[in-house]
Amino acid sequence: QVQFVESGGGLVQVGGSLRLSCGASGFTFSSYPMRWYRQAPGKERELVAHIISAGGTTVYADSVKGRFTVSRDDAKNTMWLQMNSLKPEDTAVYYCNIDPPKREYWGQGTQVTVSS
Repeated sequence: QVQFVESGGGLVQVGGSLRLSCGASGFTFSSYPMRWYRQAPGKERELVAHIISAGGTTVYADSVKGRFTVSRDDAKNTMWLQMNSLKPEDTAVYYCNIDPPKREYWGQGTQVTVSS
């Protein structure tokens, strides 16, 4: 059974940093590109970052480019999202999923709240 567990969220002030983790199980993690998504209250879920493979191609939403860094360790079945220079508009629940995402794989997410 595929499972994703997101963690590392919290309350941070504007300009602060957080590092999110995505633990994966139930499939061959190294075989799949992975994505981070986020969903703010009242908004659609949006793609934040995408990573093909460890040390490989990464793609970011324009809104986070230069501030967020996605990485992964296939030996640990884990993906991370380093978030720096956080802004109030980064407030959302953050989720991970494979690429392309599968509805049945969405986890609980981790809440990030940036206070001004």
